[in-house]
Amino acid sequence: MKEELFNIIDEPIELQELVDKVTSREAGAVTTFIGTVREWTKGKRTVYLEYQAYKPMAINMLKTIGDEIQSKWPKTKVAITHRVGRLDISDIAVIIAVSSPHRKAAYEANEYAIERIKKIVPIWKKEHWEDGETWIGDQLENVPFPKGKPIIKGESR
Repeated sequence: MKEELFNIIDEPIELQELVDKVTSREAGAVTTFIGTVREWTKGKRTVYLEYQAYKPMAINMLKTIGDEIQSKWPKTKVAITHRVGRLDISDIAVIIAVSSPHRKAAYEANEYAIERIKKIVPIWKKEHWEDGETWIGDQLENVPFPKGKPIIKGESR
């Protein structure tokens, strides 16, 4: 069975599993990025987050990011897993692991991956605060959705 490098899951993410997926004899560096749920956002106390994704498209977009990284940083290998569902404070939302022959490429590719995830991957989060909740319309947190949840093509409210 082919090892999956790009996943959307609804259970805790295991760091070592992603590191193992990218480790190779050719790699002199493995970098990881672990995105966790923070308690405070823009002065508001977060109680928990809820992530949802259009899984088939999200996985395809993660693969696209992997392809982009391969073309920009040859000889790198990347694995990305994002969690969906309810996540409490300090839970891991995303892990990115990148290996490369040299550390600079691994660092750069890892940073590139998280920035691209926030821009192009269809994953939405609902922030639950002490005094309310709201869907965030993009992962850059620039566009709040109006009331309700995001509408996914083919899905009804």
